[in-house]
Amino acid sequence: MSAQDLPLELRRALAAVARVPRLLVASDYDGTIAPIVDDPAKAYPHRESVNALRALAGLTGTTAAVISGRALRDLAALSRLPVEVQLIGSHGSEFDVGFVHAIDNDAKQLLQEVQSTLTQIAQDNPGATVEIKPASVALHVRNASPEIGRRAVVQVRQGPASWVGVQTTEGKEVIELAVVETDKGAALDIVRHQQGASAAVFIGDDVTDEKAFTRLSGPDVGIKVGPGESLAKFRVDSTEDVSKALAFILEERRTWLAGASAPRIERLTMLASPRSKALVTPDGTITWLCHPEPDSAAVFAHLLGGPGAGHFAIHPERAGLPLSQRYKDGTMTVETRWASLQVVDYLPHDVVPERTDLTRVITGDTKAVITFAPRPEFGQVPVRIVRDPAGLRVQGTNDPLVLRSPGVDWEIIDEGNHHTARATVDPRQGPVVLEMRCGTSDLAPCMTSEIDRRREAERYWSDWAATLELPPLKPDLMKRSALTLRGLVHAPSGSILAAATTSLPEDIGGVRNWDYRYCWLRDASLTAAALVSLGSVGEAEELLDWVHRVLETLPGPERLHPLYTLYGETLPPEAVIDQLPGYAGSRPVRVGNAANMQVQLDVFGPIVDLISQLAHAREHKGISDPKKALPDADWDLVHAMVSAVQRRWREPDHGIWEIRGNPRHHVYSKVMGWLTADRAITLARQFGRTADPEWEKLRDTIADEVKAEGWNEEVQSYTAAYEGTDLDAATLHIGLSGLIDPSDPRFAATVVATEAELRSGSTVYRYHHDDGLPGGEGGFHLCAAWLVEAYLLIGKREDAEALFAQLVDVAGPTGLLSEEYDPVAERSLGNHPQAYSHLGLLRCAQLLSQPVLPRLSGTSAHG
Repeated sequence: MSAQDLPLELRRALAAVARVPRLLVASDYDGTIAPIVDDPAKAYPHRESVNALRALAGLTGTTAAVISGRALRDLAALSRLPVEVQLIGSHGSEFDVGFVHAIDNDAKQLLQEVQSTLTQIAQDNPGATVEIKPASVALHVRNASPEIGRRAVVQVRQGPASWVGVQTTEGKEVIELAVVETDKGAALDIVRHQQGASAAVFIGDDVTDEKAFTRLSGPDVGIKVGPGESLAKFRVDSTEDVSKALAFILEERRTWLAGASAPRIERLTMLASPRSKALVTPDGTITWLCHPEPDSAAVFAHLLGGPGAGHFAIHPERAGLPLSQRYKDGTMTVETRWASLQVVDYLPHDVVPERTDLTRVITGDTKAVITFAPRPEFGQVPVRIVRDPAGLRVQGTNDPLVLRSPGVDWEIIDEGNHHTARATVDPRQGPVVLEMRCGTSDLAPCMTSEIDRRREAERYWSDWAATLELPPLKPDLMKRSALTLRGLVHAPSGSILAAATTSLPEDIGGVRNWDYRYCWLRDASLTAAALVSLGSVGEAEELLDWVHRVLETLPGPERLHPLYTLYGETLPPEAVIDQLPGYAGSRPVRVGNAANMQVQLDVFGPIVDLISQLAHAREHKGISDPKKALPDADWDLVHAMVSAVQRRWREPDHGIWEIRGNPRHHVYSKVMGWLTADRAITLARQFGRTADPEWEKLRDTIADEVKAEGWNEEVQSYTAAYEGTDLDAATLHIGLSGLIDPSDPRFAATVVATEAELRSGSTVYRYHHDDGLPGGEGGFHLCAAWLVEAYLLIGKREDAEALFAQLVDVAGPTGLLSEEYDPVAERSLGNHPQAYSHLGLLRCAQLLSQPVLPRLSGTSAHG
């Protein structure tokens, strides 16, 4: 029995309704989940229907109900459905077993008279039987001859059915008289309202079910079983088909809720070109790729919606797990290897700005199966795939999309709204090269060979990596972290992504799912500073040019938003993609980020700190002229940032973690205001610039206030915000930045309190206070890195080394780190790969590679 036997249009409708936030699935009983039989007492339901209803009732946001003409007690006894499935009897008039007590005395008297009269009619008409219910009496004529059955029904119509106070319902070979109002449609609406259902499915076979069909609208789905006129939009032939339909809804709903095929986040590997980013799963599936920019809509959103959301898979014909997946050393090329098969993936660099290209090369000694299922615009645009002698053309999208695959014999599969292409290839005849090209309809061969294109892409990364001054501790992992940070650079604009993904959850199944595919001033500055510390200054220079362009659009630097699109524009409003179930069922899937409109007054510090590190790096590279080491444009930016702090530092803000609550006077934000002035003063002194006399007063005023207002005697620690007792790992920056001397006992006390309150095994949480959002989150890798640094500052080197070792251990098999870590479930959480995590890891390795810790420059972060 297969759901594929159901009509295609019905499957499409059910697949769509299965994706609503709250779903009601309701059904009639006889002739729907149970076959019509001569003896009503033996009308047992199909086991498959019972199993499906039970399972549906157990799903989150899902209600299952049976609305029957049978008496509720009989329905419960016969159906054997569990209590999770809501049973409603007597055509919607019985919602609970104690219903009979709700009938008044007049109704009870009328019911007795109806029962007596129908019993007499049954006696006069052989084969007719009476069924007595708490508020009604039914005359069944199924076992009478057609002529006698018609006669008996006419007698009921002309007799008690015409009495005042009697409600009549006629069905297949049954007429029922009730002394209370009965209406399956009203019952359906009651359940819908009680459960807050976004949409309903109702399945029925009888005339009485039409009252329920009349109540359906919008995304609701009505299914009529068998022949006859009906208001239901869809129809199936039999009760067996009902079982198929229920099973289909269950599978679609379960898949949508659970987020099918969700690989562990830390095992995802990033592909990158100077502009584009993609993720590949451990088994060689392209699970995430956006076009035309990394912050655009996804072509492959498998990561957030399973196969139906778009994917590009390759695996051996004889299925088996891969033996390994790794980067080619010093590059962003990824090799996935099975016993007799290898797939090489990379994003070519020699493409025009409007294109996103992906190349996949298959080699080996066994056949491979390819599945190509592009779903542009997060799968919201129906696509058709057309074969071409040189490959495939994807139709229905605003932007052209092709897959060059000469010699591959494709099968096109119609999956309703979309096409999927599938093929089996034999690489023993030579490498199979697949070239996906977004933004062009050109299927012609490239001017350069695939080998040369790959070599060009790999040189871009390896030549750069060869110039780095990497710490000697864990050198391979450090190189990968550096490459990951550069992989998050968006070269066309000079901006830097916080992470490559959106909506990977901070809490599996929760709502803390944010879009990080943008450029945060803080994150980007920290990333660029980390690359400067490795000897690469180009990324920092490009980023500062980007900041200048952003400032040109503002009335003043104090109006900087915390984040922008990759091209420095204001983000559109945060939106939700309801059609996607989210990673492992974690919804909503968000596009955009409302933090864009928050007040975050720490952002000025990381920019000035980056300029400071960049000036010293230029000096280190032999630029002796102070004006060239700290050029006018950079110094102007320093002035702008200090000016912004002067104007706004006294305000409360939403803080580094972008808490969606009321603004507070966050200690970290004040520290970053202090750092802005402090670094500006130091730069002026070291590079022959003139500092505003007010800057020292600003620096000292902030420091005095933070020391006085940020400390809490009760908890013996600097706290998250003034007048609070809650701790925040970011407050460690009061010592990491140099605002207080690391030898100050209050800093050591803050480190101890942070460890006790926020550290859990191998990770450190940002905070534990109520932030107004449901659910929890993992520990932050960056916070763990801060604690490593703090341990070193207070002389706890062994603790620092131990925590660093734990941080290293949670990196994925290809060396990538996401945003967070769950120490209980021992799995990564949050968007991936995360710039914060990798720059924190690099910072720890650099510090631990030094025998003596020097005075540190400041660092900072976001949530």
